[in-house]
Amino acid sequence: MDAKLFYRPLFRLSGTLLLGVLTVSLSMAALYLDWTAGRSPFQIQSLTLPLWICALATAALGFSAVPMLQALKAGQSIREDGPQSHLKKAGTPTMGGIFFIPVALMAALAWSKFSPAVVAVVALTFSYAFIGWLDDWQIIRHKSNKGISPHMKLAMQIGFGGAFCLWAALTQSPNIANLTLPFGHLLPLGLLMFPLGWFALVAESNATNLTDGLDGLAAGTVAIALLALGALVSSTPDLMVFCACLSGACLGFLAHNRNPARVFMGDTGSLALGGALAAVAILSGNLLALLILGGLFLVETLSVIAQVSYFKATKGPDGIGKRLFKMSPYHNHLELSGWAETHIVGVFYLMGGLLACLTLTVF
Repeated sequence: MDAKLFYRPLFRLSGTLLLGVLTVSLSMAALYLDWTAGRSPFQIQSLTLPLWICALATAALGFSAVPMLQALKAGQSIREDGPQSHLKKAGTPTMGGIFFIPVALMAALAWSKFSPAVVAVVALTFSYAFIGWLDDWQIIRHKSNKGISPHMKLAMQIGFGGAFCLWAALTQSPNIANLTLPFGHLLPLGLLMFPLGWFALVAESNATNLTDGLDGLAAGTVAIALLALGALVSSTPDLMVFCACLSGACLGFLAHNRNPARVFMGDTGSLALGGALAAVAILSGNLLALLILGGLFLVETLSVIAQVSYFKATKGPDGIGKRLFKMSPYHNHLELSGWAETHIVGVFYLMGGLLACLTLTVF
C-alpha cells in the first residue's frame, strides 16, 4: 500500500497552531515545576520568569533581525538530493542563531551574576555557536550547502569541548565525577567522566545539528529538553536559570522559525544548542538523563549512522549500495513517506514531551 494513502492525518496542523500549543505547554510545565518546588514563578531563580522574558525578547528582536539577514542576502542553499518540497525554501535567511543565542546567554549571565558555572557553560555555548557561524558563513559566501570541512568542524568541537571538560575537572565541580542514575542513585566514575563528557559534547552538538532539518523541529524539541533539564538541575539554581533562558529563546525564535519559516537557525544555532545541553549535563552529572531526554536526537543520529553503514556494507561492484531509509536523518524518511512537515514536527514535539516526563519521573 502506498505510504501516502496509509498515512492520513485526522486534521491539518499549522506552524502557528504548533507554536501556540508548545508555548502553552511549556508555560504550564514551568509554572507547575516552580509550584511543586516551592518557588514563585515571578522570582529571578525560577523556570517561568526567565522562560517568558527570553521568549518575548527573542520574538521581538526577530522582527528586526530577520529583515537584516534578508538584506545581507544570508539565504540558505538547499540540497538538490533532498526532499523536493524543500527547494521552495531556497533563499530563506539562515544563521538565525546569531540573534537568539546571544539573548539567552546575556540574560543567563546577568541573572546568575556571572556565576563561574554559568560563565563556563556560556563560553562553551558561544564557542560552538562560533563554529556554526563559520560553517554558515562559508555556505552563504560560496552559495552552496558545503561549509567548512567536516574535519575542521570536528577538530574545533573536540578542542573547545576538551577545554571545557578540563576546566570542569580542574575546578572539581561537585557533580563532575558522579553519574546520576535513576531514582537518585549515584555512580562514581572519577576520571572516566572526562572522556565521557568530552564525547557527549561533540555527539550532542552534532545530534541537534542533524535534527535541524524541518521548520521548527530543532528549536521546539530543544526547548522541551532544556526546560526539563532545568528542572533536573534545580539544586543548582544558576544552571536552572541558564536552561530556562535558552529554552525561552528557542521558543521566541519559533515565532519566526515555525512553518513556513521566515528564518533558519543554521549551524550557528544548532551546534550551540547541543553543546549547551551537554555542558549543563556534565556539570550536574546528568549525562544519562540527557541520553533519555534527548532520545529524539539520538534516533536522528543513529538513523544517519545506520544508513551510511548499510550503504557501505551492501555496496556492489558498481559502487552503489542499498538504503535502509528513503533518506536520513529519520525525519526526511518520514517526509518522503508521505508525512506532512508539520505533522512530523508535531509528533516529535509530543515524543519530546513524553521523554521529558519520563526523565523527570525516574531521575
